[in-house]
Amino acid sequence: MNRHLLSAADLSHEDAVLVLDTARELAAVTGRAVKKLPTLRGRTVVNLFFEDSTRTRISFEAAAKRLSADVINFSAKGSSVSKGESLKDTALTLQAMGADAVVIRHSASGAPHRLAHSGWISAAVVNAGDGTHEHPTQALLDAYTMREHLAGGAGDLSGRRVTIVGDVLHSRVARSNVLLLHTLGAEVTLVAPPTLLPVGVETWPCEVSYDLDAPLPKSDALMMLRVQRERMDAAYFPSEREYARRYGLDARRAALLPDHAVVMHPGPMNRGMEITAEVADGPRSVIVEQVTNGVSIRMAVLYLLLGGAEPA
Repeated sequence: MNRHLLSAADLSHEDAVLVLDTARELAAVTGRAVKKLPTLRGRTVVNLFFEDSTRTRISFEAAAKRLSADVINFSAKGSSVSKGESLKDTALTLQAMGADAVVIRHSASGAPHRLAHSGWISAAVVNAGDGTHEHPTQALLDAYTMREHLAGGAGDLSGRRVTIVGDVLHSRVARSNVLLLHTLGAEVTLVAPPTLLPVGVETWPCEVSYDLDAPLPKSDALMMLRVQRERMDAAYFPSEREYARRYGLDARRAALLPDHAVVMHPGPMNRGMEITAEVADGPRSVIVEQVTNGVSIRMAVLYLLLGGAEPA
């Protein structure tokens, strides 16, 4: 493992499988009456969130606490950042407090990389989502969920076909998933309107399609992305109804999937737009399971960055 986790591209095949294997061992802790390990006792983990988050922030907090680390939650809205304090000064404050790991979410792409390589802090840096760039731990928990259902919880995802649908342009989840799933041997297809695909997507290690129905019968996993209206400053599609008709997942489309296929969503969902409630709450859906697996994956990442280089 590298000292920081900034991108899914930082992970070699061996690193990725090590994280997944470690998470599987740590997942056993969640079923115990006392969900704690003494592994990171005396270590301090700072959750540095410049953007709103529910799942990711709580997941990292739960992961650190289950490993007995001290946790400091930093929210930009209630801090000196709202008074104009720079990322550098915030980082120097964290260094003075003795932070061992900093989990950062920021609206600016590249902020975690800047923090990790600036020399401002000596802590390990984990990217919890930066702008429209990457979200590596989300890709890891997605891969973990797929591996549990499609590969018996062992090895990698060689030969598995994953279809990712929706707002790829604004999605840090899509970019990280494409990189990590390619590393793990999966074949990825992106499906989106041409207006919601980023420039240079043809260089990504995946296929691109504008027709959702075509790849469904061959898909082992189908991931629906949230339409990020808060990042949109133009009309990327005619209407919500038109988007749902062409790129939304409903019962008819779900029926085209193979019997073993799973339906995923990184959350939060726009129910009725990218996915109907019937499918989101249906038997194929592993959306709630993704949240559960997120804690195990983030425990594994913190353990490997701060505790040791071997499985727990």
